[in-house]
Amino acid sequence: MRKTSLGPRQEDLLIAVAGLLGGLVLTAFGAYDHIRVPAGANLLPLVAMAGLELLRRTRPWWTVGVGGALFVANIFAGSNLATVIMYTDLLYAATLYGSRRMATVLHLTGAATTMVLSTLVLMYGTVADALLAACFAGLVLIAPVWTADILREHRERADTERLRAEQTALLAELDRREAVVGERARMARELHDVVANHLSAIAIHATGAQSLARRQERAPDDPLLVAMAVIRENSVQGLAEMRRMIGLLREKDEGSYEAPKLEALDTLLTRARAAGRDGGLSFELTEDGERGDLPAPVDLAAYRIVQESVTNALKHAAPGTVRLGLTYRPECLEIVTDSPYREGETPAAPGARAGLVGMGERAGLLGGSLEAGPDGERWRVRAVLPRVPGGEES
Repeated sequence: MRKTSLGPRQEDLLIAVAGLLGGLVLTAFGAYDHIRVPAGANLLPLVAMAGLELLRRTRPWWTVGVGGALFVANIFAGSNLATVIMYTDLLYAATLYGSRRMATVLHLTGAATTMVLSTLVLMYGTVADALLAACFAGLVLIAPVWTADILREHRERADTERLRAEQTALLAELDRREAVVGERARMARELHDVVANHLSAIAIHATGAQSLARRQERAPDDPLLVAMAVIRENSVQGLAEMRRMIGLLREKDEGSYEAPKLEALDTLLTRARAAGRDGGLSFELTEDGERGDLPAPVDLAAYRIVQESVTNALKHAAPGTVRLGLTYRPECLEIVTDSPYREGETPAAPGARAGLVGMGERAGLLGGSLEAGPDGERWRVRAVLPRVPGGEES
């Protein structure tokens, strides 16, 4: 059930209407102080006081001054309880919504009026009458001002504590961000000084080993040359990825780095066609279904799987056409790479299947699957990635 709240003007109007109706009911049943005045004379202060309720927040000085005069007129015109109650509400609102100076003035005038009124009653009446007059004046003139002053103090204290809490939270967030930036900078230094240097050394040594093997006039399909080529290529690729990661860690704005997506497949295939032209390779891409909005992990994994498949085709496929197919289904994304199979021409080199292992790990982390192997005279790689990583329903 939806809860609705009234605005300030609606609240003031409701108070004015309630006070006016209450006074009219009291007057209709004769529940007011009967004195020798024309019947219904107390209705004039009642209506005027109800009108002042509409200005209780915006004109506190004016409502209190005019309301005081109407309060005195109400006493001489036949006191109506509703008029008295509305005047106490005007004092309450003036203290709560007015200035601090006004609250002080109302405290002093209320106390002075109570003392003067009780003293006059004591001079011309009994002690009991003076006590009753003091209690009545205190309830009308002092109690609402005192209550509003306490409420206002609590509100100001709550606002101060809320502001202090917001400032503390802001400082904590700034400290957290500074700590994160510092830790990312430290991680970037460690990656650059340790891992990146080691990868550079591996690539340099692999290149040197390739040069040495070529001087020895080894065959191009020699297992040593193939292994060195795989080591060098993987180390160079890993070094490039490591440099991108270091750049990401050194960026203060995390949103400045954009991971590769399937939208970049055209660029990837353009480079692949240029690289495979000399080897008689061509690439075709077909997409079926609506791509829609893929989750970032799925989009990234799909791009990496296609990238690795293209790389494997460039290294191992026989001359012909490499067909890439992406099928977008509501529940999953299917990636199929079909390339000419060159069986037995390329010796199995250490680390040559690392790409297939990496693709399988990417698919498995998302709750998907990967199948790779010969299919007649073709080599087929099929990956299925669920649109919701992990297979959980949202």
